[in-house]
Amino acid sequence: MAYNDDAVRAKLSSLNETSDSISTVAQWIMFHRRHANRTCTVWLEKLREAQGIKRLTLIYLANEVVQQSKFRRKEDFVVAFSPIIAEATATVYRAATTDVQEKIKRTTEVWSARKIFDKTIQDTIEARIVEMDRLRSEKKGGLLGKSLFSGGSDASAPSELQPLIPLQIALSKANAAAEPATTTATQDFDKLTDSSKPAPSPPVYAARLSALFKSLSSAESAVAERIKTRQDLVDGLEKLLATNRTALDKEKAQLSTIQERRETIERKKTEVEDAIMRGGAAAAAAATGAFSPLTETANGNNNNNNNNNTAGEPERPKVEELTPPPTESLTPIQSPKFHHSEQLSPIPIHNFTSLDHQHQHLGTSLDPRTSPPTVPYHTQQPSHDPRHAPAAKKRKLEDEFEGFGAGEDAMAGLDDDVAELLRAESGGV
Repeated sequence: MAYNDDAVRAKLSSLNETSDSISTVAQWIMFHRRHANRTCTVWLEKLREAQGIKRLTLIYLANEVVQQSKFRRKEDFVVAFSPIIAEATATVYRAATTDVQEKIKRTTEVWSARKIFDKTIQDTIEARIVEMDRLRSEKKGGLLGKSLFSGGSDASAPSELQPLIPLQIALSKANAAAEPATTTATQDFDKLTDSSKPAPSPPVYAARLSALFKSLSSAESAVAERIKTRQDLVDGLEKLLATNRTALDKEKAQLSTIQERRETIERKKTEVEDAIMRGGAAAAAAATGAFSPLTETANGNNNNNNNNNTAGEPERPKVEELTPPPTESLTPIQSPKFHHSEQLSPIPIHNFTSLDHQHQHLGTSLDPRTSPPTVPYHTQQPSHDPRHAPAAKKRKLEDEFEGFGAGEDAMAGLDDDVAELLRAESGGV
């Protein structure tokens, strides 16, 4: 079948939702890839005329064509569909049921994952779908129409970018309308002005010129509209850019102020730490005084005077060392040595007051008249004969406890065996 607009419409009319039908029509269209722009124009017209499931089938046909073209690296149809695919997808999505909308979303997700279209075109497609979901949600007061591209948020974009979305959508529409018009006008002009072909008769030539004039006029209007919408988008971007530039200058000034304050506080902190390390009370008082950034320069000029005053400060007090003296200085490890020249006085009798009280409790007293005379310590000559040791102890006990239990048997009340053992140990007394 020869290629013309009627042949394309016939192929699109015979299309159904089966995969075989879609594949067959797609192969025929790709065979005539030289007419890709014209085929896409007729496809868009047919999509606008179609109703119901037929629109989804046309989307599937476009999907088959662009993916096969991308795979074969013959991207004539990818380029031809790029200006109109966003408008076509929005047209089908707007009047579709929920099931059909989910299928369209999955198709656009495949385009995004496989990078079929440029990022700008893909963003435009998703923005149109998000915008329609948002409008539907606001109208119904629910989230039934939430888009998969919204990332779980009701807002499609930050509030600062919201004014740019309608401008971008308008530009996409202008591109979709201008691209086919300019392509058609260019092709018609090239055909009519081709010098290699014979000139037609004057009536036919006049008719062709009239048709070319209309085509050029339509292309001119479409391009002018696209320029207008693009200028609006540029103005919006420049406004956003100016706002961000102003905020950026303000933030830079704020950062400079914070850095200056941080450096000032760092210097002050160093001064305080140095004063603490020096331990000088005057320097510490000066460093911890009332701080003002305006007086910092004056304080810096007075450093020389402060250094001169440092010489007049009082001396630091001597602190007793914390290291204890050696044990030998407190407790001699050798026995005391006495010289014959030393005169030691006897222990005063009044020091035995507490002992007197104890002896009274035991039935004795320390009366100096009945007690043995006090012998000075240095005149006592200790006996070194071990044979006289028990007798000395016995005499001492008798002297100190004389009269204690006098007239009584000390062994009274004890068993005979125990008393006899005690007498044997005491020497038979």
